[in-house]
Amino acid sequence: MWFNPAMHPFRTAAIIGKFARREDTGQLAELAHFLAARDVRVLVERHTHECMADSSLEAADFARIGAEADLAIVVGGDGTLLTVARELAAHGVPLVGVNRGRLGFTTDIAMHGMLPALEQILEGQYSAEERTLLSATLTRSGVTMLRTTAFNDVVTSRGVQGGMIEFRVMVDDEFAYELRADGLIIASPTGSTAYALSSGGPIVHPSVAGLILVPVSPHTLSNRPIVVGDSSRIDVVLLRSTEGSIYFDGRDHHSLLAGDHLVVAASPHRARLLHPSGYSYFRTLREKLGWSGSPQPGN
Repeated sequence: MWFNPAMHPFRTAAIIGKFARREDTGQLAELAHFLAARDVRVLVERHTHECMADSSLEAADFARIGAEADLAIVVGGDGTLLTVARELAAHGVPLVGVNRGRLGFTTDIAMHGMLPALEQILEGQYSAEERTLLSATLTRSGVTMLRTTAFNDVVTSRGVQGGMIEFRVMVDDEFAYELRADGLIIASPTGSTAYALSSGGPIVHPSVAGLILVPVSPHTLSNRPIVVGDSSRIDVVLLRSTEGSIYFDGRDHHSLLAGDHLVVAASPHRARLLHPSGYSYFRTLREKLGWSGSPQPGN
């Protein structure tokens, strides 16, 4: 394909990956050379840079990537992209996900098709979508313990000692319910296909402006998942627990004590994902969830 470097808006691209060994990073070097040959300045996230043999590449932390990059190419699994999205959320840097993990719901470009897909994107042949992020604040005795962002979900969970936890849930200052359960998942539409799905929650299309509340093994089986508007504020107060935890995208976690107050809402920042031409959310669902059937001619 003929390439005109003056026609694309991506002047600086960041490469971000998760690698344990240098011998796994050969395709990243190939990617860097591919971009440089198209007059795209390349920044390599500093931890990724440490794993690469090519010391001539320019290393950068997330703050610098957020300030200088027009595009971030994330090579890894969905978990890697979740982390990067949280780090760059406030900067609005578009993300491209290349899958070298197992699932690939958000990292939708196959590793073997990475360069042709990026060629399309650099030529402007892509679709863009914005994904809801979650903001979360945890307070204890009136003291803010943490503020953070999640892409998939915020999860309150019982501890390793067992026993259900009890909490009160309010939506926009209106009492919703008190719940005894193993936990509660508050998910974004993107996170509806993660832990929330395995706990019986619905699949929610990423374009839907909603937040999903999914009880985990509730004591009362009538407690069902519910979707509320993404302008809602969700307040969760832990009433009783011998030991509890709160998780953000299944990684960062904090202890939970009786009386702790968690507030979750849609973040003012959104993740912007770029997909090569031909991307289909429903094809992704069919492939990743093993749905059968194929589209009929003309559909």
